[in-house]
Amino acid sequence: MHFPTSVKDHPTVRRAVRRLDDLADLADPRVGETLVRCLDDTLARTIRPMPDGTAFVVTGDIPAMWLRDSSTQMMPFLALCQEDEPLQDLLLAVLRRQFQQIARNPYANAFNAEPSGRAHDPRDLCEDPWVWEEKYEVDSLAFPLLLAHRFWLASGRTDHVAQALGAARTAIAVWRTEQDHERLSAYRFRREDGPPSDTLPNDGRGTPVAPTGMTWSGFRPSDDACVHGYNVPANLCAAAALDGAAELARHAHDTELADSAALLAAELRTATARHGTVDHPEFGLIYAYEVDGRGNALLMDDANMPGLLSLPLVANIPATDPVYRATRAFALSPANPTWHRGTAAEGIGSPHTPDEHIWPIAIAVQGLTSGDPAERVTALRTLLATDAGTGQMHESFHKDDPRRYTRPWFSWANAMYAELALDIAGLGTRPLWTRPSQSSRTVEGGTS
Repeated sequence: MHFPTSVKDHPTVRRAVRRLDDLADLADPRVGETLVRCLDDTLARTIRPMPDGTAFVVTGDIPAMWLRDSSTQMMPFLALCQEDEPLQDLLLAVLRRQFQQIARNPYANAFNAEPSGRAHDPRDLCEDPWVWEEKYEVDSLAFPLLLAHRFWLASGRTDHVAQALGAARTAIAVWRTEQDHERLSAYRFRREDGPPSDTLPNDGRGTPVAPTGMTWSGFRPSDDACVHGYNVPANLCAAAALDGAAELARHAHDTELADSAALLAAELRTATARHGTVDHPEFGLIYAYEVDGRGNALLMDDANMPGLLSLPLVANIPATDPVYRATRAFALSPANPTWHRGTAAEGIGSPHTPDEHIWPIAIAVQGLTSGDPAERVTALRTLLATDAGTGQMHESFHKDDPRRYTRPWFSWANAMYAELALDIAGLGTRPLWTRPSQSSRTVEGGTS
């Protein structure tokens, strides 16, 4: 099977480049050139057609397929696929691969293309040769469901719905189990001879948690271990993924699954509102990043998605929501220990990368979730100014010197540049993630 390898002649991309070129606030040909380069790099270099008709997507410089990363790498193409059947076929092939991977091991975050036994660390507990890494992250199940729902909205195709609903059933079962991790879960993760962030304490069970109605996660979207077991943005992202699954299930006349998904989404939101928020002395009521149900809360944000800054993009939370607005103010301030301001840029980083490093992903998310057009343009200009002359985005860069960066080839960051550039041109995916969901309106204890 052959998939598209370039979009430089795609009518939507050409229209976006012209619109970007016409913006007086930008007036830099690199804006459109980088948009095309980032999209083409994903198509030409990260996608491997498989004999079974699926598509395997590497993250860039790591030869494995992450469920979350591969979803975000595909998201910009949703804006281009409405009348482009080859692009639709590519997106379907990626989704089918993801659904296979979820069915194989719903606790794994990254997979091999074949049962090669390649692994981040061959001494990990998981011995499945298809699995690159078995770090359980709530968002690994959520992002393919978000992509599946948004693909349906963008293309109208339903070829993938039956498999998507199977993945939703699997996710619901796992998330239900992990609502009572201490009592019901058999999941363990131990990695020897690494930093504490690379393994789970308590013989691989993680730090103790009390049941709250939230669902437990061993690791963050950064692949670092959670300090407290309930990751707040991941729970809200899971609720949004369930919104989409419920809508797909209703379309397929599967009332039982639709009701099950909507009920769990409501539980996660209610529990997060009750246990995942704190009253900050400066910012008021804000979301914590992690909690444990035992009175402990971690106040920070991480550049990886889902993070607190990205909630409007991945969690069906309006950018005008008062708790989000307060949380955003916190995340983009010195009160957030991962926020940095330097001579080259300011923005959110991650404990996953060196101190004082800012992530292009977070800069793009700041632009995408802003209601201020000037802030969006500033974000795009900052991304261009901090690429160290390479023409593409990196994992992170030093706040004072963009030439000091991590990961020379990181396709997720390229995708986020493309998302922001298309959005500024008025041709992005915004209609897919700002669309009111039928099942996202909740009241205490259930759906309204």
